[in-house]
Amino acid sequence: MKVVVDMNKCQDHGQCVFSAPDVFQLDDTGRLAYVSDPDDSLRDEVEEAADVCPLQAIRIEA
Repeated sequence: MKVVVDMNKCQDHGQCVFSAPDVFQLDDTGRLAYVSDPDDSLRDEVEEAADVCPLQAIRIEA
């Protein structure tokens, strides 16, 4: 699984952090940081994060 975040769309609302904290975090400056190739066992959480993103900035690729 590959996670892609359109950082031009992302406004750092952080909803993804609540859904998949092992993949998404807010850094010390409040900007989104994420693991682009998380373990497949986290797929459900990542899919939830993509669903709850208010700007639909998260994409999951095979």
